Amino acid sequence: MTISVFDLFTVGIGPSSSHTVGPMRAAASFVELLGDRVEEVASLEVDVFGSLAATGRGHGTFDAILLGLEGVRSDLVEPDEIGERTDRMRSSGCIRLGDRVEIEFGVDDLRQRPLTILERHPNALELRALDAAGEELAHETYYSVGGGFVVSATEDAAIGGGDASADEAADASAASDPADMAQPVEDGPGVPFHFETAAELLEICRREDLRIWQVMLANEKASRDEDEIRRGLLHIYSVMDQCTMNSLDRSGYLPGGLKVRRRAHDWYLRLKEEDPSSDPKFYQEWVNLIALAVNEENASGGRVVTAPTNGAAGIIPAVLYYALHYVPAVLDGGQAARADAIVRFLLTAGAIGVLYKERASISGAEVGCQGEVGSASSMAAGGLAEVLGCSIEQVENAAEIAMEHNLGLTCDPIAGLVQVPCIERNAIAAGKAINAAKMALWGDGEHRVSLDEVIATMRATGADMSDKYKETAQGGLAVNVVEC
Repeated sequence: MTISVFDLFTVGIGPSSSHTVGPMRAAASFVELLGDRVEEVASLEVDVFGSLAATGRGHGTFDAILLGLEGVRSDLVEPDEIGERTDRMRSSGCIRLGDRVEIEFGVDDLRQRPLTILERHPNALELRALDAAGEELAHETYYSVGGGFVVSATEDAAIGGGDASADEAADASAASDPADMAQPVEDGPGVPFHFETAAELLEICRREDLRIWQVMLANEKASRDEDEIRRGLLHIYSVMDQCTMNSLDRSGYLPGGLKVRRRAHDWYLRLKEEDPSSDPKFYQEWVNLIALAVNEENASGGRVVTAPTNGAAGIIPAVLYYALHYVPAVLDGGQAARADAIVRFLLTAGAIGVLYKERASISGAEVGCQGEVGSASSMAAGGLAEVLGCSIEQVENAAEIAMEHNLGLTCDPIAGLVQVPCIERNAIAAGKAINAAKMALWGDGEHRVSLDEVIATMRATGADMSDKYKETAQGGLAVNVVEC
């Protein structure tokens, strides 16, 4: 199975793709599994395991499960609707299963098992529906494996979003999901270029005289036409941009009790005064601003693009901002060059993201934050290197450099909230991505450590890492910083 760029870049709600979007999709899938038997359900049993249970309250996991049981879709629900539904569920003590049948069930009925790790993945939930006689109507276990991807235990198939076309997505508002148009492309005669490693990807590029983004585009064209792909990618960028703008309008404190102050709004006002003409000397301040803005919006439960996860959602938008505002070839080329840069950047980043998803992991609960922030930084570095005009070898080198210097990064959110250190970490990783791309540009493509080797190292490092550093809030800053 070939992962689509539209599987890696999906629209959902904050604060976490694996802990919010994934569980919501899993619960909604369970309702679909019930089908017409929803009317027969008298009671539910839901067990939440491992990292989902350990940091679920701060990540919005428990409310997300209830919302999914009501049939809510993460790609379509408005943040205001989430508040209305959760308030109603708390006051009534009931949910509307599939938005059809009212059942007594609430957050306190979820059985939280933080110390029980299922063998397949630390992010797991098990759902069971019973009729009035106590007979089982349906039973399923789901694993939220990062980036909003969910795997069913019995069907062993990835569960994503809906099946809207790119044309529908491009015509929709920023509240809809432009990425849910994609279904994974099955390997076979219709897929021209199958690759699982960077070495295979580079060999295809050399043999066919293609760029990395062109290989990814050719695979995408196996299931949709090029105009549709371009519209979908440009719409993804527009959702990223709208997310930034939404955040810049907000001030005050983030929810959750840590009293983390929003900074993006004030920084934006200051930057507009100090840099009215986009002086390149301020590029780092703008990159930092974009990363902070996106992740503040994510932390408050707003609408973001998983890139490839919610916890790392600010890195690619921030580095793409740099590509669009500080690369001369893009600036001098007008709107056409700008649109082309967005498409090439996202397709290149997507190809690199496929390697991490296939060969390692993008789940903080599985390999630590190196799998989230590290992979996003690597993807962004490769995308920027493409826009800078690097060779395919330099693009691979940029991606390798960025991950090499995120190896071992732990996931230790204070109070289980995607705020500290997550928000600043995105800004730092965006800066690393830009530096990695520039270092690759100054080189000739030859380097001692390959991208494949660093991906394998990331996977092995994650396996060796103590569970307390893998999104459980049981180690690192999560225990060494007083919450209040």
